Amino acid sequence: MKTDVTMVRIYLTEGDHKFRELLDCLHNKEHVRGVTAFRGIAGFGKSGKIHDSSLLDVSLDLPLVIEFFDLPEKAERILQDLKQIIEPGHAVCWSAKLNMDE
Repeated sequence: MKTDVTMVRIYLTEGDHKFRELLDCLHNKEHVRGVTAFRGIAGFGKSGKIHDSSLLDVSLDLPLVIEFFDLPEKAERILQDLKQIIEPGHAVCWSAKLNMDE
């Protein structure tokens, strides 16, 4: 059996200092089905500023990607609520199937 879900990917940088607030919201308030956080080694956004690390300099402003999934209606509601935490244009979403077969 497969269930329709919505995948959401949120782009941040460590320097935004929103990671803990966002993770707390998704875990404790929204109780989403699953969350994964990725720490990038390099990236840039609309500003064009490159955030990267090198062996000589361990940056504390690296890219972060937070990905979660849940039922489409819940994901849409969460995205509306997250507008207070994340900047416009920093979240993408797409439809997916959750494989429930054993």
